[in-house]
Amino acid sequence: MLGNFTYCNPTKLYFGKNALDGLKEELPKYGKNVLFVYGGGSIKRNGIYDKVVALLRACGKNIFEDGGVMPNPTTEKLAEGCERARRAGADLILAVGGGSVCDYAKAVSVSAYCGEDPWEKYFIRFEEPSADAKLIPVGCVLTMVGTGSEMNGGSVITNRAQKMKIGHVFGEAVYPKFSVLDPEFTYSLPRYQMIAGIYDIMSHILEQYFSGTDDNTSDYVMEGLLRSLIHSAEIASEDPLDYEARSNLMWTATWALNTFVAKGKDTDWEVHMLGQAVGAHTDATHGMTLSAVSMAYYRHILPYGTHKFARYATNVWNVPAGETEEETARRGLDAMEAWMRKLGLAMSLGALGVTRDMLEGIAASTLVMDGGYKTLTREEILEILEKSL
Repeated sequence: MLGNFTYCNPTKLYFGKNALDGLKEELPKYGKNVLFVYGGGSIKRNGIYDKVVALLRACGKNIFEDGGVMPNPTTEKLAEGCERARRAGADLILAVGGGSVCDYAKAVSVSAYCGEDPWEKYFIRFEEPSADAKLIPVGCVLTMVGTGSEMNGGSVITNRAQKMKIGHVFGEAVYPKFSVLDPEFTYSLPRYQMIAGIYDIMSHILEQYFSGTDDNTSDYVMEGLLRSLIHSAEIASEDPLDYEARSNLMWTATWALNTFVAKGKDTDWEVHMLGQAVGAHTDATHGMTLSAVSMAYYRHILPYGTHKFARYATNVWNVPAGETEEETARRGLDAMEAWMRKLGLAMSLGALGVTRDMLEGIAASTLVMDGGYKTLTREEILEILEKSL
């Protein structure tokens, strides 16, 4: 490993069946006023809402609800949440839902007492909260796996007016103080959402894996995570109630993006920039926007990182070595594509409602990253989008 780094992850995890009991230990650490954040109401139908409310009441908390968090949280919703948090005098934000709900909670945490436009400060200028900023602590109860938001400082917000969807990875102070991970809470998730989350996990790993040329321990860890993900995804796809498969997916998702495997590495993230631009223009499911652009992107950058792509083919997909590294690398991507199609992922932008006349706007909304094997030009971005259509 060539990079120097400092590593700290302050989030405490409660994992497994009955992990929700961890709230009994965590809630007494905070004041009486809790902003209870959730999404479209599925937690009321599957009973999680009632369980959380019962625990909040048992711990003597005043509950202030902030429901209706959408899959791609908007600046308008963020402003509403900040107002609710201030009115409540929130001592804790408890996010119960998937990655969007957790992302939103962290955005409210840093924005409620920001004093200026949080979109401009955090998502355009990428500034950090000041050392004396008032931040509201966040805790998470996870009901969908994929984003890894339960153990990192990431927050993604969409500005509909500007057609921009941008993520900011905040420092340790913004990480959830604790997260509850019960695999059974993911059982009621629709299959489409489960599959989208699975690909989000894969994309997180690949965007850290496809960078650098040194012998990095993190790459070996990521290959193991990918093999587990592929195996468990196939099982969960056939039997969504398989606890072992769902628990493996949940744990892999957390380790894919809690910053551990990124240490000592450059990282790419261009697939996420492409996918987020698509999401800003279509409001499509995040994981599906990533799957729709991935194959065109990876085939485009393969010549610049052939050795790593060949290693990926051999160590992750068990592809026998070909006559050349490039042949092995391409066969690895073919195996990946076949697996994606088998799961039922979106393999084209057209499947997400994108039309050719939208491509220029999506390209203009795509941020360019420089941590991968190839820094894209605007012309290359448009070419990849066209091949993904």
